[in-house]
Amino acid sequence: MLEKKIRLEYAHRILFTRGVFAPENTTIRDLLLLDQPNKVPRVLIFADDHVVSANPGLLAAIRNYARAHAEVLDMAGEPVILPGGEPCKNDFALVQQCWQAINDAALDRHSYIFVIGGGAALDLVCFAASTAHRGIRHVRFPTTTLSQGDGGVGVKNGVNYFGKKNWVGSFSVPFAVVNDFAFLESLPVRERRNGIIEAIKVSLIRDKAFFEEIEGLAGALANLEQPALERLVQRSAELHVEHIATGGDPFELGSARPLDFGHWAAHKLEQITHFQVTHGEAVAIGMAVDLVYSVKKGILAAATAERVLDLIERIGFETYHSGLLAEGSSGEPVILEGLEEFREHLGGELTVTLVPDVGHKIEVHEMDRQLILAAMDELHERTLVTA
Repeated sequence: MLEKKIRLEYAHRILFTRGVFAPENTTIRDLLLLDQPNKVPRVLIFADDHVVSANPGLLAAIRNYARAHAEVLDMAGEPVILPGGEPCKNDFALVQQCWQAINDAALDRHSYIFVIGGGAALDLVCFAASTAHRGIRHVRFPTTTLSQGDGGVGVKNGVNYFGKKNWVGSFSVPFAVVNDFAFLESLPVRERRNGIIEAIKVSLIRDKAFFEEIEGLAGALANLEQPALERLVQRSAELHVEHIATGGDPFELGSARPLDFGHWAAHKLEQITHFQVTHGEAVAIGMAVDLVYSVKKGILAAATAERVLDLIERIGFETYHSGLLAEGSSGEPVILEGLEEFREHLGGELTVTLVPDVGHKIEVHEMDRQLILAAMDELHERTLVTA
C-alpha cells in the first residue's frame, strides 16, 4: 500500500466593519490585493432579496464601489438576486441557477463570488461556488445576527434534500467573511434576536466569562440595542472560528460536533414546522431540552440549568414547543425521530454534546429516551406556570 500524507493549510479570515460598500472603505480592496496584487479579478455578486429590499441603496452602492475601485475588481455583470430565507435551501433549482450564472459570467478559478445575505442564502450560494470548477473563491457578507456570529463564519455549505436539513453540501473555507454591522440595523425583530441564542450556546460550551457578560447585557439584548448586539456577535464569531480552527476536526470527519449543542432537537423542530419556527428559536428550545435532560441524568446542577433557562427567557425566547411531542411517521414522538436523524447526519456513532457546567462540555453516545420525554413534560409545565 502506498500512503502519503497531504497537509493543507487554510487562512480563515473574519473581518468586522461598517459600511463595507462605501467607496472610502478599503476592506474589500485590501482583501483582493492581498491575494492577487497583479491581477484584476472578475467578481460576481449574489444578493439575498430580503437584504436588497431592506437596504434600498445597496445595489447602487455596490456599483459605485466597483467603479471607484475598478483597478482591483471587475464586476462580472449585474448582481444576481436570489430568494433568501430557509425555503431557498429546499429548491435545488436555485443551485442550478447559481451554476448557470457562474457559467454565463465566464468565471474561472481565479475569480471571486461575493454573496450578501442571511445564513440560508450563504449556504446555497457558497455550495454552488464550492462545486463550480471544483471550487471558486467566495467571500461571505453575512447580514443577520445569526449568520454573523455563527453559521456565516463557518466552513459548511449546503441545501436541504430528501426533506432533511443540509443533506447535500460541502466543506469549503471561504476566502474571507466580512461582517458589516450596518446590515444588522435593517433586520426585523425576530432576525435581530435570533443570533443571541447561538452566542449563549458557544459561551456555555467554551467561555464562562462570556456567558457572565451576556447575563450582564441581558436587558440591553432583550431590547435589541445595537452596541450590545455588536459586542455579542463579534465575540460569538471569534469563539466559533476559534473552535473551527483549533478544535482538530474542521471538516467533521469524526462524530463530535460541540457547536451543535442543542441542535439535534432544533433541526427536527424546524423541519416539522416548515421553518415557521426560526433556527434561533428552535435552538433555544433544543438547548432547553438538553439542559433539563442533563439535570434529570445527573450531569448538570438544577440551579445552573435554571440560571441558563432564565437567561434564555429574559432575552425573549420560548423554551417549549408542543410539536416535538406529536406522533411521527414511526409512531414515536417526533423529537425521538430527530435523535436518530442526528445520528445519521453525523455519519456514525451518536455523539451529543451536553453541558455539565457553564463553560464546559462533555460528549455522550446515548440518550435515555424516557428522560428526553420527561424533560419535554417539565418544560411544558414550566410554560404553564409562567404563562
